[in-house]
Amino acid sequence: MVLLNKFKKVQEELEIIGTSEKIREVVELIMSVAPTNISVLITGESGTGKELVAKAIHKLSPRKDMPMISVNCGAIPEGLLESELFGHEKGAFTGAVATKKGYFELADKGTIFLDEIGETPLTTQVKLLRVLESGEFMRVGSGELRKVDVRVIAATNRDLGEMVRRNQFRKDLYYRLKAVTIHVPPLRERPEDIPLLLEYFIKETVTENHIEFGGFTEEALRIIQNYQWPGNVRELKNFVESVLVLAGGKQIDEQMVKEHLSHYEEVEEISTNVPVIAKTSVDQAERELIYKALLSLGVEIREMKQMLMDIHHRMNSQIPVVNVQEIRSDDEVKPIEEMEKEMIKKALEKFHGNKRKAARALEISERTLYRKLKEYDLQ
Repeated sequence: MVLLNKFKKVQEELEIIGTSEKIREVVELIMSVAPTNISVLITGESGTGKELVAKAIHKLSPRKDMPMISVNCGAIPEGLLESELFGHEKGAFTGAVATKKGYFELADKGTIFLDEIGETPLTTQVKLLRVLESGEFMRVGSGELRKVDVRVIAATNRDLGEMVRRNQFRKDLYYRLKAVTIHVPPLRERPEDIPLLLEYFIKETVTENHIEFGGFTEEALRIIQNYQWPGNVRELKNFVESVLVLAGGKQIDEQMVKEHLSHYEEVEEISTNVPVIAKTSVDQAERELIYKALLSLGVEIREMKQMLMDIHHRMNSQIPVVNVQEIRSDDEVKPIEEMEKEMIKKALEKFHGNKRKAARALEISERTLYRKLKEYDLQ
């Protein structure tokens, strides 16, 4: 009981909200790795709270009284990233009117958090590896070797392992960074935490903005609980802030919730790599993308040929619609809905029930996949 109370207290201090098993595992890892100097790689989708985890590690570490510098590697132009990280000497390049310390020097004796590490160019990755291994670096335009004592925490929403296989990320840097890996789960995988997070953000918004809160209707709460939250915790926080402010103290109903959920009306991201008719419906577009994935899922050749013909017919309005009964005369071609259902089943089997990987293989959003599973009673 004492240990459990200590765990809850630490979780509250770190502002990591949730009682789900997955979030408890994250907190346990933070508590285990924080007292060390080991580099940490934090993975997870955008908006899951990777920077919050990095701050928690620093807060519980022996370096807590020293600075923690956060750097978004994806937000800094490639030509300037090296200078921002390691500093530069006066005159090192056009515009370098004075000597400047980089983030590593500023974080000396503390922690540096490299967000979106997967966006770092290969040339800069070499220098990052050197700092990780020896603490040594040189400013841009300088031949003087400098040394710092910095703990490195990196984060990414990309698959670095796959990037290594594609020679887009250095293997040695990857293994050096992932001495310990903490995966932050998406909000849809821990729905039991939604009410706690909702309550937390409501209190925070009311306090900071000095506004009244009239509560949610039961139907509004049901929608919030069942929504997939593709933007994760960040989307939930932004939703609470906007809906509370605009409600003006009135009770928030179902319609108000729907209006503030940006993805509620099934707005899908359609890949530009696949030819899709501009005026096609969402369902039709989804099917075009599913068909593209058939090659990788081992479908019979004659079925693929028929489906390609179907796509061709749909993309060319001048070609008359083929009579479905005629094409099915030999019972080898199945209705679109049945084929779609089979492809979803095969994708899930191939990836052992992993919906995220299955959706990626089918080139549809996870939200669409969940809807299809419900539609075809595959849950």
